[in-house]
Amino acid sequence: MHVVVLGAGVIGTTAAWYLLENGHQVTVIDRQHASAQETSFANGGQISACHATPWANSSTPKQILKWLGREEAPLLFRMRFDPKLFAWGLRFLRNCTDARAKENLEKALRVAVYSRDCLRQLREDTGLDYDHRQQGILHICRDDDELTAVETATAQMRDFGLNRRVVSAEECYEIEPTLRHSKARIIGGSFTPDDESGDAQKFTSLLAEKCIERGAIFKFGTTITGLDHDQGRVTSVRTDQGKISGDAFAVCLGSYSPFLTKPLGIHLPIYPCKGYSISIDTTGHDGAPQTALIDDSVKMVYARLGNRLRVAGTAELDGYSLRMSERRKQLIVDKAFELFPNSGDRSKIEFWSGLRPVTPDSAPILGSTKYGNLFLNTGHGTLGWTMSCGSGKAIADLISRKRPDIPLTGLGIERF
Repeated sequence: MHVVVLGAGVIGTTAAWYLLENGHQVTVIDRQHASAQETSFANGGQISACHATPWANSSTPKQILKWLGREEAPLLFRMRFDPKLFAWGLRFLRNCTDARAKENLEKALRVAVYSRDCLRQLREDTGLDYDHRQQGILHICRDDDELTAVETATAQMRDFGLNRRVVSAEECYEIEPTLRHSKARIIGGSFTPDDESGDAQKFTSLLAEKCIERGAIFKFGTTITGLDHDQGRVTSVRTDQGKISGDAFAVCLGSYSPFLTKPLGIHLPIYPCKGYSISIDTTGHDGAPQTALIDDSVKMVYARLGNRLRVAGTAELDGYSLRMSERRKQLIVDKAFELFPNSGDRSKIEFWSGLRPVTPDSAPILGSTKYGNLFLNTGHGTLGWTMSCGSGKAIADLISRKRPDIPLTGLGIERF
């Protein structure tokens, strides 16, 4: 078959790879000049399968109320008249129960753990080097409430069979010695030795090159404007460069997926959540961490990518705006250098923001649609890098009429 993949970020490119593995002809369409130029460009860099906790849980509403109106809050709602956000928010709140959180956690873990295994196999098969590190993820806590929450989350993950353990403050320093120079008080945390980190943009670019070597066509600089359909099947993609026909179509457009599917009567409950990141040049400095970290107090993550330290954090619900708040940018810089004062050159920092496609239940939308040849691979939220390979392989198998290695029960659009 000729399969047209819509989107050349890490989600679309991995899907293209596995479609090629299944013997298909593949065309990938993206409006940018190259792959991974939007949400995949400068994310947190972590493959955090053991930290795939849903945003929606019983404690979230209380936290949101506490943060409301605070510019420096980890989760910030920009007050605006936005019916889409209001509708999404109601669905989100319905998922803020212990029962639904446990169900949604299982769905997220199912994809995330499978995806981590797929990534390792892909890396072995291709030899891709994307500044990856297999040194686990250390989750640090600064107060007793944070530690209690981490202990509860760790117990949950262990119930699902994952290798996550609570660690003392001294163990945190042993796992990541540069923390001994931190100005922050650390009382303990958790450690997941099986998790990883790596540069999603570099990975995606290299994988796109591998796809092209195997015959895939990447149409960059091509804006998708709509889908044509007839008798329950999509026939072609409309673009500013003309129509592109195919036998099957995979929607991998992240936060922009709802705009494409709405005219077809497919309403995706995806809302863009803006995240910020900074990349610090570590050249000549010896205080940057080697282990990937999560700082629970400010909801920030750290990953060492070659001679850069990637620091990402904040969640901002502000529509499709990529505008960066100077105050929030400065907060990330200050917190990064508080934790790692000799991590790099403060005058050589690159800032970035991207839109993460969040669903009300924090699980991706994977599966078929009411159109026989249209498939969805979107809505991965903050875990797109973590879930990319598993999602790509599962959707490629579904398109190929093969049974995916993991059940897709509860992951389709029908759940909404």
